Amino acid sequence: MFNKTILSLAFASAALAQQTQDPEYARLVKEWTTRPEFMSPLVDHLPKTASVPTTRDILGYYVGEPKKLTRYADLIRYYQALAAASRRVKILDAGETDEVREQMVVVIASEDTIRNLDAYKDDLAKLADPRGLIGDQAQRIIARAKPIYLLTGGLHSAETGPPEMLMELAYRLVVDDSPLFEQIRRNLIVMIAPALEPDGRDRYVDWYYRHKIREETEADRVPGPPYWGKYIYHDNNRDINYSQVTMRNWLKFYLDWHPPIVHDLHESVPFLYTFSGQAPQNPTLDPILYAELPWFSNFEMTKMMGYGMPGVWTHGYVDMWSPGYLGFMSSNHNGILRMYETFGNGGANTMKRNVATPDAPAGQNQTTREWYRPLPPYKDVVWSMRNNTNYMETGVLSALELASSNAQTLLENFYEKSRHSVDSGAHDAPFGYVLPAGQPDMTRVAFIVNVLRLQGIEIGRASAEVKLKEGTYPAGSLIVKRNQPYGRLAKILLEKQEYPDQNLRTYDDTGWTMGLMSHAQVEEIADRAILDVPTQPVDTLDVSGSVQGDGPWLAVLHNGSNSLITLRYRLKNVKFEALDQRFKSGDVELPGGSFLLPNSLEARREIERLGLKAVALANAPAVPRHGVDLPRLAVFSTWGSTQDVGWVRYAFDHFEVGYDLIYKERVRKGNLRDSYDVIVIPNQGRGTGKSLVFDLESKGKPVAYTKSAEFPTLGAYGESEDITGGMGLEGAVELDKFVKNGGVLITLGAASFFPAEFGLTPSVDASHTTPQFYAPGPIVEAEITQPLNPIFYGYSRKTVPVRYASGPLLRVPADDRKKLVLMQFPGTEKSVLSGLMKGVAEIRDRPAIVDVPEGRGRALLFATNPCYRWQNLGEFNMLANAILHFNDVLTFVPAATAESGQ
Repeated sequence: MFNKTILSLAFASAALAQQTQDPEYARLVKEWTTRPEFMSPLVDHLPKTASVPTTRDILGYYVGEPKKLTRYADLIRYYQALAAASRRVKILDAGETDEVREQMVVVIASEDTIRNLDAYKDDLAKLADPRGLIGDQAQRIIARAKPIYLLTGGLHSAETGPPEMLMELAYRLVVDDSPLFEQIRRNLIVMIAPALEPDGRDRYVDWYYRHKIREETEADRVPGPPYWGKYIYHDNNRDINYSQVTMRNWLKFYLDWHPPIVHDLHESVPFLYTFSGQAPQNPTLDPILYAELPWFSNFEMTKMMGYGMPGVWTHGYVDMWSPGYLGFMSSNHNGILRMYETFGNGGANTMKRNVATPDAPAGQNQTTREWYRPLPPYKDVVWSMRNNTNYMETGVLSALELASSNAQTLLENFYEKSRHSVDSGAHDAPFGYVLPAGQPDMTRVAFIVNVLRLQGIEIGRASAEVKLKEGTYPAGSLIVKRNQPYGRLAKILLEKQEYPDQNLRTYDDTGWTMGLMSHAQVEEIADRAILDVPTQPVDTLDVSGSVQGDGPWLAVLHNGSNSLITLRYRLKNVKFEALDQRFKSGDVELPGGSFLLPNSLEARREIERLGLKAVALANAPAVPRHGVDLPRLAVFSTWGSTQDVGWVRYAFDHFEVGYDLIYKERVRKGNLRDSYDVIVIPNQGRGTGKSLVFDLESKGKPVAYTKSAEFPTLGAYGESEDITGGMGLEGAVELDKFVKNGGVLITLGAASFFPAEFGLTPSVDASHTTPQFYAPGPIVEAEITQPLNPIFYGYSRKTVPVRYASGPLLRVPADDRKKLVLMQFPGTEKSVLSGLMKGVAEIRDRPAIVDVPEGRGRALLFATNPCYRWQNLGEFNMLANAILHFNDVLTFVPAATAESGQ
């Protein structure tokens, strides 16, 4: 082992002997660290000063104490005490969370930097948008500016170490007077987000103290809490469209301050993985980024191995393909994304851990020696929270050493990447995108435009007709020009994804094209003339609806807008009917499914507010129509897999759909038909009906999720005395009774294994693809086989883009296909529209939606997931239609009839 006593540390703590040190800290952290090599000389001591409090002074304990986790309010309390004690600290407001906790950022730098913080903010804004800089202005700004290094942690609530470590790091950055720390404060502006998900932080800490604090081995681990944040769980790091309030606030903060580096701290693999930006890499991002990422990761690995710390590695884990991770707000906007995964125990217990995975595929055993892992983790280890802190803090300090030693290079790169984005848009096709005005449903166009605007992408409205080589577009069309600082991001979000190598695996989705996901027209333009089109800047696109004419009836056109379901719920006491087929009123064609309701001032106002189109009629159309009744609706959730349920809840709440959230307790109680007309089971179940039915394994001891005075954040969004065990066979029987007694059961994605495997739909089989098949979230074509079915109101084309959800391969008897199959996958290479699907023939002609009558009710099985991460808004209308027409959905529309229909 390298002798740490003779290390000439980076800027070795010459000041160590001059500053008073805290002997109790040194004694305790040595005791809590399970092996000497898991400590570094950067964190084995702590300067002590009478004027600035440690965490022990405020909270009663040092960071890393066994069985101690800090609630969010106490994190804030500590940082406020730090700011009150030192002029090197400032606290910035960053908004409020979904559950109304404050979001804040702690700034640490030299006193002079803190005094002039706004000036440095202004400098970074100028480098982020270099279009206004002339001559040598950029170089003068780079010479005086300072890069912001933003550290974030606690995005995933079960990853408990980063919010703890960051408190100690903040104290150290404030008080340590050694040369390294003086250099960091002088050359950098360090910002710390104490916990990116404050709501989940508190809920998880409550859960830890109630259930997990007694864990001693991996064998007696208790499941985590059902919820972190309000809606989504781990997917808060996949919220590509920034739907969640908490995540939107972090994006806004980023765009206000323009940190050139965001370093996101996570926990999972042993012992510390430092992100190096491995392939597949998105080729649209600046090549400079792909040099910066391994520069940092290799430096950190080199430093930590020099301290004798095993198990630090790069590469072989997360790639640079998807732009949807929260921290990618930095690399998407010409900065650098940094990321760690540090080994953690899901709490503050010291535990023996088995690390080796001998059955893992080649290269995936994380204890083997590889070129990117020259000193691998041990195969088993006793691991503590303090080990976690030591590794993470040592890595971060090494990164800050590199950044503070190369501050000007980082600023130059930040500027160059911003300038390159503008230049690329001016010289490289595509030069822009057009979202034509006058699309049948402009609400989905507004969704795309407003998400792009949220990301800082500039959009203009054409003041006159636009003539380009690709076509002529009407005045009012929305224009995205690529010669802007975030033009590369616009391309990434709007283009069709062409995956570079079928043999490469990726960490998340391979396709996300916004136009395809939203079923909105987005035209890619290779004509450079788009850059000269006169436009007026668009801040937010608000689509106002319209009502033409006068008369006692209103006909609301069904052109696919998801706002139609909102209209129905807002006017829940008004009688609605839907036209069974298209109808022409004057020069306006009413598609099948268009609403008919009495004319009123309230109805007209809501139509206009929701961006819908309607015509007033003197007489009701002389075509078949049916009533649009609101169902008594329930959404079923397991306790062990609330993630995709959260996306459905979010969409239903956004569109104002009324529902009850029910769990195994309500299902087991029975008599479901007495309470509900429709039950939706969102994508759940880990790919089998069995996992949906039995959910979390019971170990004989109840695991309660209930609110109490001691644990006030538990019991949110539902309560249970025991979350384990699942609904069981008795629950499956009750759902079967619900269908046979006239209820409508709608299953999405993986949940569609359940009715097939448990006999609710005996005529339908569900199977899996082969191991050779690989389809990480591509966008594929689906063929509507029954276009007159009310599920497809608002869909005018026979084929539509859908996100492949890795749901079941459904099969129905050949004689029943025409009756039961509503939509199917063509399953050809040509039908893969964006992203990667390897082995596409395995889904050829497989049903995408089946509608199965059973008893007096029906089961509607989606192999797709029409409510995925607030992305595929074009598919959501199928689910909305299924709910609105729950008692009208025809199980079979003869082809001859369909020919004359919509």
